[in-house]
Amino acid sequence: MRAGTHDLQRGVGDTSDVDLELRPGLPEDAAACGEICYRAFATIAARHGYPGDFPSSEAATALAASMLSHPGFYSVVAESGGRVVGSNFLDERTTIAGVGPITVDPEVQDRGVGKALMQAVMERAAESGFAGVRLLQAAYHTRSFALYSKLGFEVREPVACLQGRPPRLALSGYRVRPAAGEDAAACDALCRAVHGHDRAGELSDAIAEGSARVVERDGVISGYTTGVAFFGHSVGRSDEDLEALIADAAALGGPGILVPARRSVLLGWCLGQGLRVVQLLTLMSTGRYSEPAGAFMPSILY
Repeated sequence: MRAGTHDLQRGVGDTSDVDLELRPGLPEDAAACGEICYRAFATIAARHGYPGDFPSSEAATALAASMLSHPGFYSVVAESGGRVVGSNFLDERTTIAGVGPITVDPEVQDRGVGKALMQAVMERAAESGFAGVRLLQAAYHTRSFALYSKLGFEVREPVACLQGRPPRLALSGYRVRPAAGEDAAACDALCRAVHGHDRAGELSDAIAEGSARVVERDGVISGYTTGVAFFGHSVGRSDEDLEALIADAAALGGPGILVPARRSVLLGWCLGQGLRVVQLLTLMSTGRYSEPAGAFMPSILY
């Protein structure tokens, strides 16, 4: 799957009526992948009475374009009859890989395309020697939960997606400011202390984009975020560090922020500030996983 194409044998899932071919994604696939991504999420969400993850096909296409052109992401595209019918991505910026978004054209869903796309990125992760692979799945989507479980993913954390207006408070004793390049080492050390590994690639990108922020207590960095958003992750020594980052945010990016449901103090604080639960998700993983030793909020990629 590193180059060229890969013809799948019939019988992977129920692909008897789908002539399926997988190949690496290309920047010129952005429009087709984005349109499918938007329709796939909108369709399954509407079926269960939830809002879709993307407000428009343009937003989904912009995301697909950024990932297809980023050297830190591996992409795989599924074609049938010469037409793109799905795609999947693997975030390879750290020692733990993150999966998604995986989407399949609603016209060919439930025919094994999703399984083939997942197997492709799992093979890539194994070949590349990643210590672990993680993803978040919508709890209402039981079919995806069953697929990931069959592929060896284990449940690690129930996660609440919250949306609303940030409280815009200044918490006493906490200073929030934009992250700079010289903050990276302290942030990476904090992430290693909480998770057992850093996320230096994501942090570096966020600092360059201007979305990363740090929180300080007594002049020492005690937490950071790559963005208080759906695609941003946050790490702190305590729940209060993350509260300070959330309170400082101008808005919650995308469908919302992801708060581990077992962080009851943090979740309760968010609800007390008027944020509402939009949906529940499940953090799942294969390979290396350490129980977090501090406060954290995952991104939708993990």
